[in-house]
Amino acid sequence: MTEVKALIFDVDGTLAETERDGHRIAFNRAFSEADLNWYWSESLYGELLEISGGKERIRYYLQQYHPDIKENLETLIPQLHQAKITHYRDLLSSGEIKLRPGVKRLIEEAYQEGIRLAIATTSALPNALALLEKHLNPQWFEVIAAGDIVPNKKPAPDIYNYVLEKMNLKPEECLVFEDSFHGLQAASQANLKTVITVHDYTKNQDFSLASLVLNHLGELHNNFTVIKVNLTNKGYFDLELAKLLI
Repeated sequence: MTEVKALIFDVDGTLAETERDGHRIAFNRAFSEADLNWYWSESLYGELLEISGGKERIRYYLQQYHPDIKENLETLIPQLHQAKITHYRDLLSSGEIKLRPGVKRLIEEAYQEGIRLAIATTSALPNALALLEKHLNPQWFEVIAAGDIVPNKKPAPDIYNYVLEKMNLKPEECLVFEDSFHGLQAASQANLKTVITVHDYTKNQDFSLASLVLNHLGELHNNFTVIKVNLTNKGYFDLELAKLLI
């Protein structure tokens, strides 16, 4: 049996419910601040999540909903995205964005047991660090791969290949935690086994390639619901269960 040497986590939607109540609100505040009459509703944002990356998401939105806006995009989009990052960090600082069930417990268990930890996210580095600083400890993570550190974002496998190279690990020695089809595609193309924790935006996506699909990682008194592949009588994900998946 291969030893579990590392756990690799996506951030948005995986560590915390950041999309609907975090990034979406921050985008809308950035638009309002720039006197733009744009508003991303919960349903529209679900559509926009098909596009990975904040700047890419704004560009797609303009192409689909405001094709007449074509000037100064190379300046406008980065400015809006930077303003959005500021608003998102304010939301984090206020404590409005919480970790998902089981996340802190599992990460603390892994760290205490000497399991190596890494982050692999398309989110901008300041966003990822802000969440880790608020709820966890960035120093626990050997590699924090975020934003534009690789040329191609998820569903391309670049970010996971980067993490594997930096940690000098083989795919079969690691387990990935994701929340979306794009994230699963990226991990699968890097030959990594993946645990999916779904949420409202991703619960109907195709996770047939996942090793395990849950509604969340679970706690002792807040058990998870297994959506695909039941391997345990426990109601929470721990290192013992991780070893069964490797």
